[in-house]
Amino acid sequence: MNLDKLKKITDGIPETDIMPALFIGHGNPMNAIEDNEFVDGFKRIGQEIRPPKAILCISAHWETLKGTYVTVMSNPRTIHDFGGFPKALYDVQYPAPGSPELTQQTKELVTSTEIGLHDRWGLDHGAWSILRHMYPQADIPVIQMSLDRSQPASYHYKLAQEISSLRKKGILIIGSGNMVHNIRMMAPKRPGDTEETVHDWALEANSIMKSMIQNRDHTDLINYHNQGLAFKLSIPTAEHYLPMLYTLGVSGKKEEIQFFNDKVIGGAASMTSLKI
Repeated sequence: MNLDKLKKITDGIPETDIMPALFIGHGNPMNAIEDNEFVDGFKRIGQEIRPPKAILCISAHWETLKGTYVTVMSNPRTIHDFGGFPKALYDVQYPAPGSPELTQQTKELVTSTEIGLHDRWGLDHGAWSILRHMYPQADIPVIQMSLDRSQPASYHYKLAQEISSLRKKGILIIGSGNMVHNIRMMAPKRPGDTEETVHDWALEANSIMKSMIQNRDHTDLINYHNQGLAFKLSIPTAEHYLPMLYTLGVSGKKEEIQFFNDKVIGGAASMTSLKI
């Protein structure tokens, strides 16, 4: 690569103290417009950390069939990638700018695969439904990275390790999904119920995942298929789980881990989030 070009990319985002990394359980799209305990958690975490220079978000809701891509547009559109919700949710816009220079730097950092540039996606609700609470002014540049669904979990973790140095340049890396996410097994609270039913396997998996995260048992989390029935039921498909591996992949061995919004809802979805 031309050294002058590399210097330009690097100089565009100067090195600074390391930024935290987040995994956020985003849950129901209605969290974008509601006031609840989870939204309070989104707001609080946004206030706890210093404003980033830009944000790189890996969302469960942008899967690509083959290849990893990053958004490249200067003004990403707000994507309403859901159906059957109130009009007020579809009216929400999150007009944060993009960051072509962060896109280019992310592409250059990854050497294990070719990162594609994508100019048609934008910001899906895995990104904007939480960011509009964390940064309501929508004045911080945001780009998204896709999940290559053709690749195993180990690929995503290793890719995250390659981009971890962005944290030293003021970039906030966010994985957005849900550690436990089985829509078909959801058991929402019904009228007359005094409390919500939660599947034992969901509680078990969520607890084990937290212990593995605290103990930095990343290999076991990558090999989630081998962790028993509770994990199989909690991760029927990988797209909501993989963003967590990106957050762990960019983390250091001795960094403090803080859990928040630590709750299983609807019987089979975990809102458990973490700050590293």
